[in-house]
Amino acid sequence: MTGIVVSFSGAIGLWPDRPSCRAAAFRPGSSGVLPSSFLLGALFLLAADTISRALLYPAELPVGAVTALIGAPFFIILLKLSD
Repeated sequence: MTGIVVSFSGAIGLWPDRPSCRAAAFRPGSSGVLPSSFLLGALFLLAADTISRALLYPAELPVGAVTALIGAPFFIILLKLSD
């Protein structure tokens, strides 16, 4: 089902009018787009993993729970800003 929806609507990353963190640092079409995406994604997951391990030490939260707690409010803010 996801493939069908994406084939009709297009990928989210291909919408040039949507704001993103990476777009604040690099203009579209810049040679730094791909490396900056790699770097920001890696740093985000590294921070989420560190938080998930340290929050309830010696127990451990799943990294997906931490990324959801950080990413969901951030995504909602981006949606509000795009209006």
